[in-house]
Amino acid sequence: MSYPDQVDKFTEKLNKKLDGSVYVIEEILVIAGGSFEGLLAHDNITNNSIRVYTGPKLTGKEITDYVISVPADTPWRRSIKIYTEVSKVYVTYETNGDIVEADDINQLQSSIISIQAELERYKEVGIIDGGYFARGK
Repeated sequence: MSYPDQVDKFTEKLNKKLDGSVYVIEEILVIAGGSFEGLLAHDNITNNSIRVYTGPKLTGKEITDYVISVPADTPWRRSIKIYTEVSKVYVTYETNGDIVEADDINQLQSSIISIQAELERYKEVGIIDGGYFARGK
């Protein structure tokens, strides 16, 4: 679901570092029903740098029951499947930066259009009074 049912969230993109160094990222992933499956937030991840733990900053128990895959149409992305009984895990990895895709821009455009549509709806059925919104009857 997207706006107005919930607030859209976007991952900040990372520029490639000019000195060739890498970013070290830690993502928190929520486990539901004993597993998680989805894309990691950033691109160009060094596969052998990926570590999964039950605590932050490589603490807690290391989780080794996971699978990394590379989507055929976006080889700079990484998908991860994790199997564990804990409620969340911390995935740490290295990346040299993100690639901005058309999908990223399309998501932003869609979000802006949703906001504009909601604002226009308020203009038609609600009252807009200087600093706050009040729904009309």
